[in-house]
Amino acid sequence: MTRDVVTAHRDTTFQEITELLLHHRVGAVPVVDEQHRPVGIVSEADLVREEAGLHARRGGRARAGTGSAQQLMSSPVVTARPDWGLVETARVMHHGRLKHLPVVDGDGRLTGVVSRSDLLRPMLRDDEEIRREIVDDVLLGSLWLPAHAVRVAVRDGVVTLTGTVERRSLVPLVETMCRSLDGVVEVRQSLAFTWDDTLLGGYRWPPDDSAPPTPNSEEQP
Repeated sequence: MTRDVVTAHRDTTFQEITELLLHHRVGAVPVVDEQHRPVGIVSEADLVREEAGLHARRGGRARAGTGSAQQLMSSPVVTARPDWGLVETARVMHHGRLKHLPVVDGDGRLTGVVSRSDLLRPMLRDDEEIRREIVDDVLLGSLWLPAHAVRVAVRDGVVTLTGTVERRSLVPLVETMCRSLDGVVEVRQSLAFTWDDTLLGGYRWPPDDSAPPTPNSEEQP
């Protein structure tokens, strides 16, 4: 999202909004109240409709619109949360036919705006950049996995994971964390595991016939 958001208030005039859009090269401005909570949004299309309506009502002799943001804005405004993923954000914008989506914090205050171009930007990430983030931030930085444990390949945003992790519970965790990264289109994994920690007491896989079974704690004398 864009964090440095240009905003308007209910009493901001048509002319002032036009100047904001032109000066900052944005397609819309959220309208906020005294607590910086979005109450609406005014887009270029709203200004065009307002001016076209004035021309039609006044026989083409109208000058620039005179309405305020209160009259021009689309309201109520649809908002997003900062922790939303790319897919969820895109789905809301698609269903609502929205070009701009204000982002609010837990108190409903404006923290940023997501545009359609923002959604496309992560898709333009280089495959090698994605691979480095998976290796450095996910596998080594977050999960502390040995560097040789998981092999990562990325092509056109599709991530392929092979190798062996120690615990079975790590397999879905690795997949989920990789899938959440910007630019990742799909995750394909064929990860094996050494220890099944999802069962009581656990067991090794594949089983080692030469090793004695590991008893559950309840079976200890």
